[in-house]
Amino acid sequence: MSIRTALENRLNRIEKNEKGFTLIELLVVVIIIGILAAIAVPVFLGQQAQAQDSAAISDLATAKVAFVSSLVANPDGDADTAALAALGMPDSVTVATPGRDFCLTADSDSGETFIVDSGTEGPRVGTC
Repeated sequence: MSIRTALENRLNRIEKNEKGFTLIELLVVVIIIGILAAIAVPVFLGQQAQAQDSAAISDLATAKVAFVSSLVANPDGDADTAALAALGMPDSVTVATPGRDFCLTADSDSGETFIVDSGTEGPRVGTC
């Protein structure tokens, strides 16, 4: 028997015995995936809440423009729902206090309540 034949036989036996990953290798991969998920999930949930708040704030800004437009068209302050909808009032915004000293509210899906009224520049967290 030559050395070459002995090495080929040894190589064939080694290749036949290696059939997959060891348990330790699999556990290391699972732990690494778990660590990455623990880092990524809270970041994603925070971004989702910010997006929901931004949507509510955007709806309030649109609603304020629609409500002020209705006040210009109807100076006595009486605006019906159909007129406000025609001016672009979002359905997610409610008129808490109608009239010239109005207050509009919008609830975000994240749980925050935002308001905008006749005395402020832009939306803020709070209640009317």
